Amino acid sequence: MSTNEAIEYADVLIVGAGLSGVGAACQLRQDRPEKSVVVLEARDSIGGTWDLFRYPGIRSDSDMFTLGYRFRPWTEAKSIADGPSILRYIHDTAREFDVQRLIRVNHRVTTASWSSADARWTVDIARTDTGETVTMQCAFLYVCSGYYRYDEGFSPTFPGVERFRGPVIHPQHWPEALDYRDKRVVVIGSGATAVTLVPTLADSAAHVTMLQRSPTYVASRPARDPLADQLRSRLPQRLAYAIVRWKNTLQGMAIFQLSRRRPAYMKSMLRKAAVAQLPDGYDVDTHFAPSYNPWDQRMCLVPDGDLFTAIREGRASVVTDHVEEFTETGIRLASGAELPADIVVSATGLNMLAIGGMELVVDGRPVDLSKTVSYKGMMLSDVPNFAWTIGYTNASWTLKADLVAQYVCRLLAHMDRHGYAAVTPDASRVAAQHAFLDLTSGYVRRSMELMPKQGDRLPWRLHQNYVRDVALLRRGPIDDDVTFTALPVEQIGSQQQVRQRVS
Repeated sequence: MSTNEAIEYADVLIVGAGLSGVGAACQLRQDRPEKSVVVLEARDSIGGTWDLFRYPGIRSDSDMFTLGYRFRPWTEAKSIADGPSILRYIHDTAREFDVQRLIRVNHRVTTASWSSADARWTVDIARTDTGETVTMQCAFLYVCSGYYRYDEGFSPTFPGVERFRGPVIHPQHWPEALDYRDKRVVVIGSGATAVTLVPTLADSAAHVTMLQRSPTYVASRPARDPLADQLRSRLPQRLAYAIVRWKNTLQGMAIFQLSRRRPAYMKSMLRKAAVAQLPDGYDVDTHFAPSYNPWDQRMCLVPDGDLFTAIREGRASVVTDHVEEFTETGIRLASGAELPADIVVSATGLNMLAIGGMELVVDGRPVDLSKTVSYKGMMLSDVPNFAWTIGYTNASWTLKADLVAQYVCRLLAHMDRHGYAAVTPDASRVAAQHAFLDLTSGYVRRSMELMPKQGDRLPWRLHQNYVRDVALLRRGPIDDDVTFTALPVEQIGSQQQVRQRVS
């Protein structure tokens, strides 16, 4: 393939303008300002998850001192923040670091094809606003689209749902004009979305029932961080932010390790905390004591125990049972009981979608993600000049996203110093393979066979451990288990001309 004057080129092409994509662009602007960067976003606005989801009470389930960027302190009072505040933080960050001009909305990447002869990707893009197809080229492809499908959530088929007279809503597509005041609402589900919705809806609904097949671990956490409030008044903003960020990170890691090593003790602690916040005699073992161990699935955090408060005050209740069928006026359960409802919310989870659904092709060969092995949790075996941001399952997403962005900057700098055009992870010596995510959640089980695998050792094995990843990604070697390729001499001049044209 020869250089085509009509095809636009970027040194780094970022896919996705959510929390990860904006953060990646900001770090590239700071650390590698000589690189041309373009950010492509399939939707019509930036913000990703925090722009897509509009259901009542949407908030983070991680504290903002770890969900916020390492390079830009979170300055608002609440540690557990609402969705609009997080979206505003993303927009403000994009403006502050001058990356808004790099972002192109309504650009969905459909196919990315790598040519070893030219050491670049050719990327086919569907314009979601005009229907036209655009082609770009880049030296490095950096996918920050997460692993959730944005156009549809997971909705099981409920028998008789067509008979129900009221609306059945998935939180991913919340109607802006929905009036739930003084209505009986049933929320099906027990994950992070459900425990967020229930106390918020209960503020004005007649009553809200959380209907769950099985319980989830729910832990209360203060909406404000007392240490942060103290340090902000005494220390420079960035220093206070860094201290609280590390404190919360280490605290979360300690809870996770305790859950893994002493699950019975952690179960007991969580049960005691729930008993203390629920009415006397409440059936905690039925509704808040899962059969699995803590952190086999992601734990739900509720700020200031708002879910427990709603239950204690009688505005909300929890029913643990199975849906038998929908009726005209509610839901009949497997136990024979019937839940009356005016509105049903199906908070039944999300669908996974790896790398934004795009197709990868390397030298004419389609890449089967399930046959690849994840390198350092961010690259793929035998796929050159490619990175994919996947956050932690046991901690804030952004902790890992920041580290991946820093590593990409380090990697690009190393390649420039040594005149390398391509870097390819080599998994030929990896002996064993494991599941990509170490969770038993439904959305993970439904899609794991489509995801990359893990190896049995570093740098091919993920540990879901921020401290270890700091050592690996921020300070570890850059050339372990990878193959670097120099750009052919005849290509150097044309590459430089392209860079000059788009800079």
